[in-house]
Amino acid sequence: MAATTAALCLAAVSCGPSGGDSSHGKDNGRASSPSSAKPSGEDTSSPPPPPSPGTLPSGTGKVLTEAELTEAALATGDVADYEVTPLQGSQDTGTEKAESRACRPLAAVINGAPEPAATATVFRTVMDKSEEGRDDRTVVTEILTSHPKGAAQQVLRDVRDAVQACAGGFRTSSDEGPSTYSKVDVLDAPRVGEESIAYQVTGNIEGDKVPLVFQLVRRGSTVVTFYVADFVDATPPELPAEVVTAQLAKLP
Repeated sequence: MAATTAALCLAAVSCGPSGGDSSHGKDNGRASSPSSAKPSGEDTSSPPPPPSPGTLPSGTGKVLTEAELTEAALATGDVADYEVTPLQGSQDTGTEKAESRACRPLAAVINGAPEPAATATVFRTVMDKSEEGRDDRTVVTEILTSHPKGAAQQVLRDVRDAVQACAGGFRTSSDEGPSTYSKVDVLDAPRVGEESIAYQVTGNIEGDKVPLVFQLVRRGSTVVTFYVADFVDATPPELPAEVVTAQLAKLP
């Protein structure tokens, strides 16, 4: 695999090289339909409404322990037709470091380790059971992180600044080698949690452009990072709104 793919897999993404076995290589983390989210550089005057049940109450602000994050994480049965499992295998995060300091928050998210550093982290993989066996099966990686007081707000602030500063793309180096991301687009997304941001990073893997979609949502001192990618045909993937809504409803 190219360095980009390796780094993303280390960041708890369910992915694998093309031609892999059906239990991993075919669950390529893409949605079955194109994303309704669009780059927000066009018309942002009428953002889409939040998914049902609408506005969620503010978080408590408590810094959750790993045990509390685990209890708050999605589980199978919380979202109809979706199976939720803990990350299989190593939970080591990626080692990508952006060449430009301004873009380092984006590399940190790709690594599965948003900065400032978390005090506790829980990984989950959310898969559409109705699409089992399909090359384009929807696979969402979910990372729940707890941060010291004020640091969760800093995570969102730094990522928001990096998305703007790195719109033209950025390069990273890692233990697996260099990676190139050709552009970063802000996406329109439902307004959920106390604050959120959605964006698409276009990666280059073996000459192919691969859209990687992220949404970060803060509730109190907890940040939930949702990630979905398309390693099949480079169609911008969709992050299922029902998954986001169900996860936020479980946070204290």
